[in-house]
Amino acid sequence: MREYLPILIVGAIIGSFALAFTAAFIIAKRRNQLEGKQRNMSDREIVSRLLAYAKPYKMQFVLVFFVMLVANVYSVISPLIIGHIEETVVGDFELSYLFTIVGAYIGILLVSLACTYIQAMVLQKVGQKILSAMREDVFTHIEGLSHEQLNDIPVGKLVTRVSNDPNAISFMFTNILVTLVQNVMVVIAVLGAMLMLNYMLTLMVLCFVPFVILFTVIFRRFSRRVHLRVNDATTDVNTYLSENLSGIKITQIFNQEDRKMRDFLERSKTLQNAKRSRMFVFGVFQPMVYMLYISSVLCLLYLGGKGYIGNWTVFGQTVSSGVVVSFYMYISKFFNPIQQLAEQFDMLQRSFAAAEKIFTVMDMEPHIVDSPNAKDIKEIKGEIEFRDVWFAYNPGEWVLKGVSFHISPRQTVAFVGSTGSGKSTILSLICRNYDIQKGQILIDGVDIKDITIASLRKHFGQMLQDVFLFSGTIRSNIVLRDEFPEEEIRRACEYVNADSFIYRLDNGLDEIVRERGNNFSAGQRQLLSFARTIIHKPAVMILDEATANIDTETELLIQDSLEKMKNIGTMLIVAHRLSTIQHADNIILLSHGEILEQGTHQELLRRKGRYYNLYTLQYNKEQLRRA
Repeated sequence: MREYLPILIVGAIIGSFALAFTAAFIIAKRRNQLEGKQRNMSDREIVSRLLAYAKPYKMQFVLVFFVMLVANVYSVISPLIIGHIEETVVGDFELSYLFTIVGAYIGILLVSLACTYIQAMVLQKVGQKILSAMREDVFTHIEGLSHEQLNDIPVGKLVTRVSNDPNAISFMFTNILVTLVQNVMVVIAVLGAMLMLNYMLTLMVLCFVPFVILFTVIFRRFSRRVHLRVNDATTDVNTYLSENLSGIKITQIFNQEDRKMRDFLERSKTLQNAKRSRMFVFGVFQPMVYMLYISSVLCLLYLGGKGYIGNWTVFGQTVSSGVVVSFYMYISKFFNPIQQLAEQFDMLQRSFAAAEKIFTVMDMEPHIVDSPNAKDIKEIKGEIEFRDVWFAYNPGEWVLKGVSFHISPRQTVAFVGSTGSGKSTILSLICRNYDIQKGQILIDGVDIKDITIASLRKHFGQMLQDVFLFSGTIRSNIVLRDEFPEEEIRRACEYVNADSFIYRLDNGLDEIVRERGNNFSAGQRQLLSFARTIIHKPAVMILDEATANIDTETELLIQDSLEKMKNIGTMLIVAHRLSTIQHADNIILLSHGEILEQGTHQELLRRKGRYYNLYTLQYNKEQLRRA
């Protein structure tokens, strides 16, 4: 029994660590239950959904599997060859025989290297295709979310879901999963070779495996927690950057740089602490596995050396020098994959955490969807009718209360009223950016819920107060992704008077547009939005404060453009300045979500009601300003 005392001491040390980690695991699990921190998805569900992206490339993965089988031959045979070389060198041998053995070893090594290269190339190509498919799915799904949902999600969070998270998942397909499979194959193959070589020493090595499994299960629990913390902190930093870099001019104007920096450092500190926790968990798990590896090697050397030197059997089997050398290499190849498991499992948990974040967004059901009987419409006349429409952004807080009106094709109708009266809401409802709670909205006598959303919005052109221009060129912002002849683009620009400044630029239509069009004035951006709308030939045009915040010269150009655009189709205008809508066919005055008055400009003035009071007030202010 004394001969096995060192082994028992090693076992006691490992057992102490196992008890300590088990206790920490139980405490952390109870804490999670008390705090209610439960995961939304299981590993099985995440893997099942991720494998759907790998399914189209199953043949490539089968190829990689067979290449791995060939490459693993080196891991199994090389220790036997080295052990045989050791016994050959110790005894009598012929040099030519030694060269033959070494040549066989080199040949197996070269085949293994070639297989590794093929495996890497195939997986990288497949990984990039999976990455592109996932990003496309996430981006497409985000495009389908309703305005209400997009308002509730920070832009930085969506950017993280589309850009950062798929990278972690791509690495799982190109490296982690395949390496895990390869390592499992290596462990099984090495274990079989060890059993054939000396089954008693193999059983000694297997005594350490339960501890490896235990440490892995515990690591899995802590690793997922810290990865979710890192992902949340990263999203928070990206969201903060997205918002504050966009508004950095306001920060500078109000001299708030120091406060914003403190806020940023606070979020960065949270991210740093989360990453430090992840490093700590990883830093504990890997040394534990390495400790098991070293302990098994020490036991091998102790038993093998004692048996070889003292000429006694180890658990009933004799041990030669060649067996000790081969077993030393086999133990290394047995524990190396398990040691790599620390890094691979760390990356796997990172991928699962990223996948859970992505699928959380993907599982968001769009609030505005096509009804089962919705149909496409190829063209519309522009007749619009509201029938007793009630709408609220928040339950019980009605923005529109029983609104009813009728707009004939090609009419120009203006909506006026104080802020919050429901003007812009009406325009959003017509395009079905939101769904009403009660009533009915008709286009050409058809309920808009019976029309597919894509075909409905295709016939609308919107010109808003805050014009959004994409980075690119003037041409790309006018045509978007559609193809238009050069002459048609020029005619659209001339029609809305945008040619007055475009052709004075060095590059004309190919002039560069910087982020959000900040190298153009508000009036120029508005004229470009007019050209963008006209070239797509909408049947209904919507102008929401499109003439606000522009200079007098540009306003004259825009007014001239508006007069021309009236001949294209139905026009809906929201305006605070009543002087800009005097020629509208119908003016609807709203107050607190209800229609107070409607009629032409002259009719409303003759009634001397609310519209008359608003117009008189604005007219007097304008006269004072000019004076």
